[in-house]
Amino acid sequence: MSYLPVEQVFGALFVDAHLSGIWSDGKSISDAQPLYAPEMINRAYQEQKDQPGFDLKSFFEAHFAFQPTPASGFQSNVSQGVTAHLKRLWPLLLRDSDQGVEGSSLVPLPYSYIVPGGRFNEIYYWDSYFTQLGLKAHGLHEVIRSMVDNFAWMIDRFGFIPNGNRTYFLGRSQPPFFSMMVELLASVYGDEVGDSYLPQLEKEYSFWMTEVDEFSGFRLNRYFDRLSGPRPEMYATDLHDAQSAPNPQEFYRHVRAACASGWDFSARWFEDPDRLVTIRAADIAPVDLQCLLFHLEQSIAAMHSRTGSAQFEHWQTRAHQRKESIQQLFWNPEIGYFSDIFLPSGQHTLVPSLAGVFPLALGVASQEQADRAAAFIEANFLQPGGVVSTSLTTGQQWDAPNGWAPLQYMTVLGLHKYGHQKLADLIRDRWVALNERVFEQTGKMMEKYNVVAIDLPSGGGEYPVQDGFGWTNGVLAHFLAQKNG
Repeated sequence: MSYLPVEQVFGALFVDAHLSGIWSDGKSISDAQPLYAPEMINRAYQEQKDQPGFDLKSFFEAHFAFQPTPASGFQSNVSQGVTAHLKRLWPLLLRDSDQGVEGSSLVPLPYSYIVPGGRFNEIYYWDSYFTQLGLKAHGLHEVIRSMVDNFAWMIDRFGFIPNGNRTYFLGRSQPPFFSMMVELLASVYGDEVGDSYLPQLEKEYSFWMTEVDEFSGFRLNRYFDRLSGPRPEMYATDLHDAQSAPNPQEFYRHVRAACASGWDFSARWFEDPDRLVTIRAADIAPVDLQCLLFHLEQSIAAMHSRTGSAQFEHWQTRAHQRKESIQQLFWNPEIGYFSDIFLPSGQHTLVPSLAGVFPLALGVASQEQADRAAAFIEANFLQPGGVVSTSLTTGQQWDAPNGWAPLQYMTVLGLHKYGHQKLADLIRDRWVALNERVFEQTGKMMEKYNVVAIDLPSGGGEYPVQDGFGWTNGVLAHFLAQKNG
């Protein structure tokens, strides 16, 4: 089937619905499923929209079905405990293989998968790795395999793994965790199963290497989006924000790049931490991305080594060069931590973030660097409920006071890897306690948490706090298994 962008399929109706202000969340408009053929809907809209008494809300709701919220109507039983709750949630977040609907923004996938929850009713790329940690902890190995197979299918179909299976995501990816998913799958089924994904791993690598900057003798990568203009899922919001930008098209480019990073949004990407309009995400070489590509290069090298392929040395050399570039360029000796690089100036960015734990989590840092980084993490990010993504409070959801499950996991993993068990366990135990506390109070698992004032809810960002929630469930299940193992 064709994967036409929803904004192209519905044209004037799409724009009018988004700009109407009738619905608070633009994503719900773009995700609504057409009940009739798009040609019929568009023709009816053109015939009726200028008639006296026309009601856009009634017209839209007569021609589209809004997508149900995962786990809506689900009743928690706090008395059974959080582990029982997590196990009850998996079936509610599970989606069977999709049936294509003409004009829908959903890209149908051939295998079953877990969605995050809340307003997110599709698969998401980097979310899925952390979800899979919990699936493994609970023995749901075949679900992991079907999710990996979906991602392999998308690589074969599109040449990369989109942000999620929506047409409006077909220009950008997300942090490349596919090699880590394959590694997780191989830990269950063996290297032979993992090695079967080598063609897709190499194809994904080619996608990321289409956006490369030569810098100090090394090749550095950036987050990017091949599509342009305001995001279809946040159309009205982007149009409004771009009014304050000197160059709206450049603003859209940077906003889309930040979405590809998964950190949408954070002062990590801003020239002025308090102003979204100063976003420069597409001009930044992120340290976490370089580390994930190092893992990808390492994984490909290992697969070629196991088969005796002559390409082993080529990939081993690439991984070695990547490691060298991270240790030399991204290490900030003045603060003793890994920082992103602002490519136009060649300088480290001014907002340290938990992206700097990725060299530890993926085994890139030297022991000396890891020791200094651990001290920096404890001094700058440690809070009563875990770790904050940045130490700045800006109103953006990836800044303080919020903490996020994937970054708790990567921080704990990195500290454990370099012998800082006490700090790692402290962060893990504080995060687990916060998750359990909120669950006991609300019966819910949240997308993010306030780790600074643990009695208060999290906030910030472009939409309300979501519950469900795939990667929170996955990391908590993994941590509980780790503590009890």
